[in-house]
Amino acid sequence: MKRLLLILAFLADAAAAAPRPNIVLMVADDLGYGDLSCQGATKFATPRIDSLASQGVRFTDAHSYSGICMPSRYALLSGRYAFRLRRAMDYACQFDDGQVLLPGALKDAGYRTAMLGKWHNGFGRSNEVDWNAELKPGPLEFGFESFFGTPRTHSEPPLVFVRDHRIVGWDAGDPISVDHSPGTGAHGRQVGGAKAMALRPTERIDLRLAAEADSFIASTGNAQPFFLYLAWSAPHNPLSPSADFQGRSNAGRYGDFIQQLDHSVGLVLDALDKHGKAANTLIVFTSDNGGRYEGGAARAGHRPNGHLLGQKTDAWEGGHRVPFLARWQGRIPASTVRRDFFHHVDLMATLCDAASVTVPTGASPDGRSELPAFLDPVAAPAQRTEGVMHGTASMALRQGSWIYLPKQGSGGKTVPEPAKPFGIPYARMGVSNSDVAETGKVRPDAPPEQLYDLAADPSQRQNRAAAEPDRLKAMRERLKELTSPDPTRGT
Repeated sequence: MKRLLLILAFLADAAAAAPRPNIVLMVADDLGYGDLSCQGATKFATPRIDSLASQGVRFTDAHSYSGICMPSRYALLSGRYAFRLRRAMDYACQFDDGQVLLPGALKDAGYRTAMLGKWHNGFGRSNEVDWNAELKPGPLEFGFESFFGTPRTHSEPPLVFVRDHRIVGWDAGDPISVDHSPGTGAHGRQVGGAKAMALRPTERIDLRLAAEADSFIASTGNAQPFFLYLAWSAPHNPLSPSADFQGRSNAGRYGDFIQQLDHSVGLVLDALDKHGKAANTLIVFTSDNGGRYEGGAARAGHRPNGHLLGQKTDAWEGGHRVPFLARWQGRIPASTVRRDFFHHVDLMATLCDAASVTVPTGASPDGRSELPAFLDPVAAPAQRTEGVMHGTASMALRQGSWIYLPKQGSGGKTVPEPAKPFGIPYARMGVSNSDVAETGKVRPDAPPEQLYDLAADPSQRQNRAAAEPDRLKAMRERLKELTSPDPTRGT
């Protein structure tokens, strides 16, 4: 406790003396825990992203809220667990009128704010979005002063760029709609908008975002700090590396796409250097959820989530334990590793703290500042020892080194396998779990719940539910308590 008080006192003195930092928050799309060379990848190289670890801190136990992107991005920007929303996430804007998000808190404190890339938190107030009208509410109504990017994932129509409130290249003579009738696929089919679609070549989205970031950084002055939220498209399917990057990795198009991502991140780092912003910019790089096993990369011997069990969509670790790197020259010690639990829901409060901005009353209700973990990664005590994560079929509760799942299977799409498996089948993942047969089916004698000690069993091989009945009961009750309606958090 004494050490923590000294750290907090130091931070207060330093904040009073130093100018507020610029903040760049970069979020990859479906980048797994093992998808960086600094995290163990050997079939391709990510030197520019790795430089953030060598010049800053690498978190080894960092988690997105969810194993899929929409709820993960909701929690990251709001400091609020997405299960509190109590409504379906689809095309309509997921944030409530008047809700203060991270960009809004920073903007109100004098920051210039911009977003580039994948929004995927909805537009307007109806799931039947009129893509030919102004798209609002959206990013600009929740604190971003400018927006350029894709409405959703780059595989989901409309396949266009949006700038601020309008689709780029919109043509009144060729209006845009999305057909969701049977046979049009999971996300429907774009109708119209040929000119707008042509202006958004899938294989160059991240390269375009990097160029937009360079322009934004060049436009900033020294008197006003800035916040840039940059949400990349890679390596989400479809795997779309540009011609310049095809064949450059040893992990097929998956590895090529990640190497293009690494290059794009490097362009942003170069822009910060070129425009004299690197010295006082806090950079955070992470992913919205775990990686998806892809056949070509798997055949090459690449494991997107390293030693972890599961993949995107799952409540197992592979669904939500993600890469997390941070650099802040002169403030974050170089080449350090943070091994304590960290949760994306704390990013809003942490970045506000770094900017000496008080979180407004009622904002970030589930988050707390973990700034000491950034500035003293080895010794600062963890502020959070408990957190909720979300798969598409189950939740998970983390307490200390223990994690509890209230249901059998992966908590997502890995186990039990759907008729059309998501990613490659469990049997081809090269993993083992005491509850699951090699076929990918849950064993008949498997316990109805799951409990793992990640300190002793980080790959979740052995379900400890039967051996720890008291802990199982306590965590079951705690998860129910945390996820029950709470009027103080708007649920």
